[in-house]
Amino acid sequence: MTAYPVTDSPVLVTGASGFIGSHIVQQLLEGGYRVRGTVRDPVKTRAEGHLTGLSGADERLELFAADLLTQGAFDDAVRDCEYAIHTASPYAIDVADPQRDLVDPAVRGTISVLESCRKIDSMRRVVLTSSVAAITDHADGHLNTESDWNTGSSLTRNPYYYSKTLAEQAAWQFVEAGKPRFDLVVINPFFVIGPSLVPAINTSHTSLIGLTNGHIPAVIALEWALVDVRDVARAHILAMENPVAAGRYIVAAESRTVRQVVALLRSEGWGDRYKLPTLGLDNALGVVLTRIAANFQGPGTRDYMRNHLGGEMRFDNSKARRELGIEFRDVDQTVLETMDDLEKWGHLGRRR
Repeated sequence: MTAYPVTDSPVLVTGASGFIGSHIVQQLLEGGYRVRGTVRDPVKTRAEGHLTGLSGADERLELFAADLLTQGAFDDAVRDCEYAIHTASPYAIDVADPQRDLVDPAVRGTISVLESCRKIDSMRRVVLTSSVAAITDHADGHLNTESDWNTGSSLTRNPYYYSKTLAEQAAWQFVEAGKPRFDLVVINPFFVIGPSLVPAINTSHTSLIGLTNGHIPAVIALEWALVDVRDVARAHILAMENPVAAGRYIVAAESRTVRQVVALLRSEGWGDRYKLPTLGLDNALGVVLTRIAANFQGPGTRDYMRNHLGGEMRFDNSKARRELGIEFRDVDQTVLETMDDLEKWGHLGRRR
């Protein structure tokens, strides 16, 4: 982060009470910025105190109510801003109605924010939180770069991935067709973990939780491309501050298999406190058995398992390191800090 704010105007952060959004708000406040955060219910958010209790929040944080599906909902919050960071989007794997619960709020919400930004002359840049989901929906050993797009997802296959892909594509189409005064920079994080500033469970954390509560009862053949939420937040702010930042940025540190994560946790004593999986299904037969078991899960979980079991997740993060200057935290340390934090919030399984 720069030593001084690049703007005296407030920075808009949508989804400010979310896992990633709250870290962005914290780092902006630490950097001396004024922040306008949008949340569903400002009264509830203020009462909970997770955002308003941050250092600098009393003087430099404003909260606004905004709904992704309400036209013009972001007009008041974005007024006089020069920069906006749009993180708000639903994150769920299994939903009742993918179009209603995922695609509509992701796409329409993104366009709504961009429309509000286009209405003001002061807006210079919008930084959009996209996802690995817009790059790929399967682990096949391909070296993923910013030029890759997810072409396999649909409403019936990995609908969450489909919603993120459509939302990012809609944003690029909006900028290309409308030629607004502002430019667009996109952050594509992979499997985001790390300490949380808010009590709600981040969806990525459910996998780590599952290693302690029996939901992942065996060592299965999955590989996760991990990144610390604090690095993801920093990447957004660096993308805002750096005038030459452009295009998409893969934000991921290193990959770890389930076996590697379980071994790490066991080496640090977590197996003495929680019942970690011991049965090894990260082999050819295990992949077959796990695929069969996945058929009894929700459609989103089933699709994820089908497309990731036994696969290798590879990525090239050199563009983010080179152009944004970001250095990623050690992922093993992040895993351990995440577990400590999940235990603090009471999200892990029953202790031994």
